[in-house]
Amino acid sequence: MKSDPRRALTQQTYALVLAGGRGSRLRQLTDHRAKPAVPFAGTMRIIDFVLGNCVNSGLRRVGVLTQYKAQSLIRHVERSWGFLEASLGEYVDIVPAQQQRDERWYTGTADAVHQNLDILRESRPRYVMVLGGDHVYKMDYGVLLAEHVERGADMSVACLQVPLAEACEFGVMTVDARDRVVGFEEKPARPKPLPDQPDRALASMGIYAFNADFLVEQLERDAADPASSHDFGKDLIPRLVHSAYVHAHRFENSCVNMVGDRPYWRDVGTLDAYWEANLDLTHVVPELNLYDEAWPMLGRQPHRPPAKFVFDDAGRRGIAVDSLVSDGCIVSGALVRRSILFYNARVGEGSVVEDSVVLPGAQIGRDVRLKRAIVDKECVLPDGLRVGYDLARDRERFNVTERGVVLISPDMLGHPSWLETR
Repeated sequence: MKSDPRRALTQQTYALVLAGGRGSRLRQLTDHRAKPAVPFAGTMRIIDFVLGNCVNSGLRRVGVLTQYKAQSLIRHVERSWGFLEASLGEYVDIVPAQQQRDERWYTGTADAVHQNLDILRESRPRYVMVLGGDHVYKMDYGVLLAEHVERGADMSVACLQVPLAEACEFGVMTVDARDRVVGFEEKPARPKPLPDQPDRALASMGIYAFNADFLVEQLERDAADPASSHDFGKDLIPRLVHSAYVHAHRFENSCVNMVGDRPYWRDVGTLDAYWEANLDLTHVVPELNLYDEAWPMLGRQPHRPPAKFVFDDAGRRGIAVDSLVSDGCIVSGALVRRSILFYNARVGEGSVVEDSVVLPGAQIGRDVRLKRAIVDKECVLPDGLRVGYDLARDRERFNVTERGVVLISPDMLGHPSWLETR
């Protein structure tokens, strides 16, 4: 039996996951947790996608760099990803910010990696992958690594096409006929379109592959530059495209979840995008396939009782339609339609939950009407509450997005001004 050459490459690779960001556009969802720790898809956290990609790709040496309000993220990674076999050199390590170089926290993405070069030196990898921990996608990193080596690149950057109107939120690349990067602008005000598609641009996904020695050399050089902001997108890549071989890897070549001819990738960095990506999973054929046994959604889950639906009387019937209902949930004489109930959620008698995302442990009382809402973890919604029907009134108590999605957090429910108007 022939060995898979891509597996040989991944075994020589160390992956660093940058998971220290707050994700301020998610508003109160990240008041008490980092963005990668935000729950997603009923049973997961956002970071589970990048970690699942690593393990499924054969990358079994992974360091997760944390910083902002990391406790829930640390707990989740330790409990869900501790199944790798340490005796075989497989592990997912949590690496808190430790002020290794001086008395400061990480000042940029490149600085975060530079402050942890001791981890790379201990692991002695031939290649290093630097990954973001806050996007939803399925990707075979082995394909990227194989292309990186085949092209003889010093650095490879995964990229995808995005609408030109949205490209100002990304690093935008210009490439030659062999996909060598010849130009790079971080979040340009006027992004350059693709030559043959004036309404599209080629955007960096923040996924990088390096030759390990080259990465160390470049990070040391960047750290010594007082004019640098020590960020991959703002500093390293724009400099390297003129002094090294930077290759653009097309995401469609390594994407595991294609939607027709489009690769699936989501930045769930706003409340509207987060709500939409979750609700897409309730469709008959969702764009993101969570049921693919060839590329399983990994991470150890605690044992919980099955979801339960009780009462079958006229006007008091426990029903969920076009919805995801996770373990430990109880729908008691209520209707759930086009919604996601995360584990251990409860919906009380006579309530109707529509087009909503209900996070773990939330308790929805009796005769509640909930439409186009996000209910944060451990919220307790009082009997008779109406949300999503009068947005002007909702704005007085909760956070309402531009698209009319209402976010409810425990802090909002406990605020005296809200209690006075309920």
